[in-house]
Amino acid sequence: MSIPKEPRQLMINLMYLVLTAMLALNVSAEIMNTFLDLDDSLAKSNSLSDKSINETVEAIIPVLDKKNPELKKAILTGIESVRASTKELNSMVDEYRTLMIDEFGNKNGVIDDADFDPVKHVPLGMKNKDVSERIMLHAKKGETSRSDLLKAKINETAEKMVAAYTKAMKAAQKQAKLTDAEVAKKIETFKNNISLAVTDDWKLRAKEGTKTWGKYKFGHMPLAAVLPVMRKIQADAKNAEVAAVNDLAALAGGREIKLNKFFPVINAKKGYVIKGEKFEADVSMGAYSSELKGVVLKVNGQKLNVNKDGVGKFSETANSTGKRKLKLEVAVTNPITGEVSRGNSDFEYEVGVRSANVTADKMNVFYIGVDNPISVVVAGVSSNKIQVSTSGCTKTGGNGKYVVRATRPGEATITVSGGGLPSTPYKFRVKRIPDPFPQLGGGKNKRGGSMGSGEFKAQLGLAAVLGDDFDFDAKCRMMGYEITKVAKRQDAISKTNNGPKYSSDVIRMVRSAKPGDMYYFDKIKAKCPGDTAGRQLSSVAFKIK
Repeated sequence: MSIPKEPRQLMINLMYLVLTAMLALNVSAEIMNTFLDLDDSLAKSNSLSDKSINETVEAIIPVLDKKNPELKKAILTGIESVRASTKELNSMVDEYRTLMIDEFGNKNGVIDDADFDPVKHVPLGMKNKDVSERIMLHAKKGETSRSDLLKAKINETAEKMVAAYTKAMKAAQKQAKLTDAEVAKKIETFKNNISLAVTDDWKLRAKEGTKTWGKYKFGHMPLAAVLPVMRKIQADAKNAEVAAVNDLAALAGGREIKLNKFFPVINAKKGYVIKGEKFEADVSMGAYSSELKGVVLKVNGQKLNVNKDGVGKFSETANSTGKRKLKLEVAVTNPITGEVSRGNSDFEYEVGVRSANVTADKMNVFYIGVDNPISVVVAGVSSNKIQVSTSGCTKTGGNGKYVVRATRPGEATITVSGGGLPSTPYKFRVKRIPDPFPQLGGGKNKRGGSMGSGEFKAQLGLAAVLGDDFDFDAKCRMMGYEITKVAKRQDAISKTNNGPKYSSDVIRMVRSAKPGDMYYFDKIKAKCPGDTAGRQLSSVAFKIK
């Protein structure tokens, strides 16, 4: 299908493109609410279109009564066929929407108050990313998924509408005094202007590896984002229905356009902006028609320049924090009667300030002599735009992930700036690695207590081991110790050992161990990463059993 020429369809497509872009973000509650607002706007637009069609049909019946019965039959039958072709599609979309919304409520098969938050009145599962994929994509073996059924129904509906429109135009051709070329042009224009059918255009926008239209539309999408996607399918069908009915009604001649309700629609790029940034939005009128002239759109009294598609561009710089309320106004002149219809609504967005977070990935302290990994995040700012500097330590890395090295106890500072965030310091304590434990072997009483003579004799030396709660890849080196043997009714024997492994003298003393003997390890020294000199460790004793 080509790009639609209907201004209203262009407006809805623009909103949908913004919706698709927003899905790529890590969506916040404000953006979730924007999705729901868009869903409500599309619902109102569809309702107004339906009402407009009914009024158009009512308006042309008195005119058709004065025309040839064959022309009346061709036009009304064509309108009825076109409208009937979208009924099944709308019912299918409503059924699938009900399944997804009702999944987090009372599961009674209908949408009611029990499916919504009682305070905010939003769907209970609006942030859930699994329900749409499960309901729309998963299917039992041998069955067709709902997304494939929906895709088939969309294309079937588009074909039925074109067929019904073509049949009606040809049936009315003679009485409406249209040439073959005029009829062919109307049919071709209608086919090119409806955007209901599913083409392969989605593949150009989908992530690499997305294999199906259903996965592109519903895969891992929050419920709040899927609802307006479903509603847009109905809007596309309604747009085609409006175009067909208006074309057929025009064949009657003397059709009066009744304009009795209009509403401004704001399509914001963001519902939450940072102080100093610009708030930007497209403001337009719901249910826009190409026949309308003299559309006036205002925001807080400021008149906007409206383009040929009925869209006005609005922007303002957010200079203060907090909520900002916009008063929207629209005025439309009926091109036939000259009557001016007006409407208004409000839109609210919030302005915040940049905030940053610097966290030590393992402990909220930097240790001397080891790599200290940290993460730096600034809300709303790409990691490659963040600037990080240090004091009292050094850093390596980038893109939000760094490794910090410190050399002396005290305090270190990580300063973050960039992307609208002023220079902001974050303080961290700098400490030596905690004292290791003297450890003999790997058994139950490796740090002192009773030990069997066989197990004791099998050990090769004393190690310095950091505690299990020290979450760093660091090792301490045993420098030396004094070992003393106290046997029953014998004098104590002491020997000095350098390094972790027993010397030959110490080995002979250890292998002479008998039940009841006591072995004391004293004057234990070890050196850990970052130490300039060895540190004294606590004594440890073993009783041989």
